[in-house]
Amino acid sequence: MIVVLDANALLVSISKKSIYRPILDALINGEFELVLSNEILSEYVEIVERKTNSVVANNIAEMLLNLDNLNKIEVYFKWKLIKQDPDDDKYTDAAIVGAADFIVSNDQHFQILKSIDFPRVNVVGIEEFL
Repeated sequence: MIVVLDANALLVSISKKSIYRPILDALINGEFELVLSNEILSEYVEIVERKTNSVVANNIAEMLLNLDNLNKIEVYFKWKLIKQDPDDDKYTDAAIVGAADFIVSNDQHFQILKSIDFPRVNVVGIEEFL
């Protein structure tokens, strides 16, 4: 299974006390492949640092970059599928390039993808992915 995690899906899975921790544990255990671009990694670091601190953010980034099940990709074409929040396009572009099975997100802006036939990008909520 190939997945793109939006920043909030990653963030809620970090705490050992979180009900979503099994997502991060499954990633660490190689139970799914993570698609990651430089843009997404930068957003992960920014958001985790904002919610915790720079040490935690950098440790998470380093851990992700050292995973055997990481598919680090370069995005050369922007599809611009999410008009309501163009910042979210980094996830759709990565999902397309990385041939992801789906994006994991609770962000309502991704719902527009359900009405776009090409390129097909599937989205599942964090609960459903869990």
